[in-house]
Amino acid sequence: EVQLVESGGGLVQPGASLRLSCAASGFTFRDYYMGWFRQAPGKERELVASVQTMDSPTYYAGSLMGRFTISRDNAKNTLYLQMSSLKPEDTAVYYCVASPTIILPSTPVDYWGQGTQVTVSS
Repeated sequence: EVQLVESGGGLVQPGASLRLSCAASGFTFRDYYMGWFRQAPGKERELVASVQTMDSPTYYAGSLMGRFTISRDNAKNTLYLQMSSLKPEDTAVYYCVASPTIILPSTPVDYWGQGTQVTVSS
């Protein structure tokens, strides 16, 4: 059974940093493309970032590049999203995803985690 379990979300103040983690199991992690989506209240789900099998980033949402960094540790079957200089508009549920093919905004994704809430507020 494929499982993607996110952790690291929470309530932070504007300007703070946060690192999300996604523990993967039930599939050969190193063979899958991985990514992070987010969905804010009242908005469509959007792709935040994705990474290739060998920890080479594939995609960043234009507005997030420079503040967010995606990475993976294939030895630990774990995906990360380092977020810095957080803004209130970054408030959303963040989802870890996995796919056997490249992850871009318009491509389908095979597996989704349950999501972790990130709230940026003073």
